[in-house]
Order: sequence, then C-alpha cells, then structure tokens
Amino acid sequence: MKKKEPKSRDKSGLQKPTKKGTNNGRRHNGEKSKSMELPRHVTIGHSVIENIGEICRSLQLKGSAVLVVDKTTKRIAGDRVEKVLVSEKYDAWQAVITEADLDNLTQVKSVISEVKARFVLGVGGGRPIDIAKLASYEAKKPFLSVPTAASHDGIVSSQASILDNNNRKSFNTHSPFAVVADTKIISESPYRLLAAGCGDIISNITAVKDWVLAKKLRNEYFSSSAAMLSELTAKMLLENAEMIKPRLEESAWLVAKALVSSGVAMSIAGSSRSASGSEHMFSHALDRLAPKPALHGEQCAVGTIMVMYLHGGNWKEIRNALTKLKVPVTAKDLKIEDELIIEALTIAHTIRPDRYTILSGGLT
Repeated sequence: MKKKEPKSRDKSGLQKPTKKGTNNGRRHNGEKSKSMELPRHVTIGHSVIENIGEICRSLQLKGSAVLVVDKTTKRIAGDRVEKVLVSEKYDAWQAVITEADLDNLTQVKSVISEVKARFVLGVGGGRPIDIAKLASYEAKKPFLSVPTAASHDGIVSSQASILDNNNRKSFNTHSPFAVVADTKIISESPYRLLAAGCGDIISNITAVKDWVLAKKLRNEYFSSSAAMLSELTAKMLLENAEMIKPRLEESAWLVAKALVSSGVAMSIAGSSRSASGSEHMFSHALDRLAPKPALHGEQCAVGTIMVMYLHGGNWKEIRNALTKLKVPVTAKDLKIEDELIIEALTIAHTIRPDRYTILSGGLT
C-alpha cells in the first residue's frame, strides 16, 4: 500500500496537504503532476458479505484484522464478518464504539496497536466507517469499507467526520482499499437512511456549481472529469427517483452504486470539492445550532434546494425529486425551527472559509 506524506491540521481541524505529494494537478517547478487514490476492489450485491474473506485473500491481506462496529452494526453485520474472516484463518477483533469522536478514535487506535492489526474494516454506517477510516490512516493500515446502510458518500470518500468538543470536523484520510456493499443488508436498513443517501448524492449538483464559481472567480483548480462524473451520478438519481423504494434490493444497489461513483469523483478531484459545497456547509452549521439535527443527507437536501435557487438553477426539479424520494424539503420536514435554518445560512460560510462558494462573504 502506498504511503502518504503526513499532513498538518489547521485550526478548523481540516488537514492541509504538505508541499510534497499531490498538488491537485497544479504546476510546480514548471511541471504538472497529479495523483489519485481509488479503491482497488468494489463489490456490490446480494449477500456479498459472505465473500469478504475471499476478497481479503485476493487483495493479499494477511495477519490480524480489527473490525470497527457500534452496538447495532455489530449485531447486523459485525459478528458475521468476524465469523467469515475466522473461517478464512484470519485473527479478527472487534472494537465497539459509541460515537465518532476523538475518545473512540483513541480507543480503536489502541486496539489496532495491541493486536498488531494488519488491516482495519469499518462495518456500519457513518460512525464506525469514519472512525475506522481515520484510525487506519493514522496507523498506516489498509482500510476496508463494509457499509450496512447507504446514508452518505462517506462509505467511499477519503474524508472522515469526527466530533471534537461537540464540533464536527473533517479530516483528510485515505480512500478505502476495498468496498464491500451487501445490498441485502442495506435494503433491510431503515428507508430513511437510504433516502438520506439520495439527498447527499443529489447535493453534488450544487457542489459542482460552487466549484465552477470558484474556478471562474478565484482561479481554483478544477477537474472537468470529476465534476462530470459527480453531476452524472446526481442526475441518475434525479431521473430515477421513482425507482427508489423501501426494502427493495434493486434500490439499495442503485444508491450504493451512486455513492461509489461519487466517491470515485472525489478521488479524481483530489478533494471533496465535487461533492461538498455550500449545501454541506449549511448542514454542518445546522449540526452546531440545532438541538436535534436531522440526518446529514437530509440537511444537505434542504440546503441544495436553497443554494440551487441562489444559483438561478432549477430548484423545483430537485425539490420534486426529493419529495418522491421522501427526503425532507422544508424546515418543518427537518423538524428544525425556521430561525435556525436562516441562522445556519448566514453562518455557513464560516464553516470552511477556505472553500469559495456562492455563500462566501455571507448572507444578510
């Protein structure tokens, strides 16, 4: 596995790339270079979790493995993954977390060190996968993503969202070495999670518009291939919204495939730019303000409608598709007060001041 250069963190918790390594395609000393990190293996399908041992063998992974789970995902898939790995002669250990925060991160890193793990699996939704992703990155171990729900594109991206003193911060990590998405398990998860994943994917549309704006006004690096893949993925869900149904494995397959495509677009871009713009900043602002925030993808969906309006785009098309998907489209749907929605919009630009969007400079 290719080692990455260490990265420094700024005050917001975001990591800054060092001078060495990828420069997102910009010229340096007269030469242009670009590197990207993509999953080596992606498997999506019915009961593919039963093949996880064979997949690890095909990737030439050896030694002990640590499975990061929470109480729920341990029951849904963690115990089964452990059994399959043991049957393939792996030593498997489970680290059960309660939250995606720095304390649980430290706990998992200790387990990785104690058992001398050679690779790490994140089995679950956002919390286990984010912790597994960052812990494996800091321990310099390969990471495998085994989602039990398709609620957001974090199952494939190189970004980890971690709580630090009740503030959610984003960390640059590494892309999964492999993704094993069992559509039987995903289809049996609450439909709200699948719908939230659709909201997260559809938000790519405004993220790309913000990126184009930054290119025009700030001469920011822009990858047309990453932007195109990200937009196509979002439009695929817009056009097929009526096909996404509860407890339908075909729906789980379609959304999981879209999440993987979105993750690949971010890998090509070298950042989360193709899938995270002002609508994501709005969501993170709500996380700070709301006593009980909604799901990330739900908040991004509402943010996308408003941001699309600001861009002068077809926000009604997005709202209508989200309504078909049963994704929240209003403050009332989110069960968050109107005043907090407005406040989140006015402070969203402070969440990532380094990232230029249509909200940069702030709204009155």
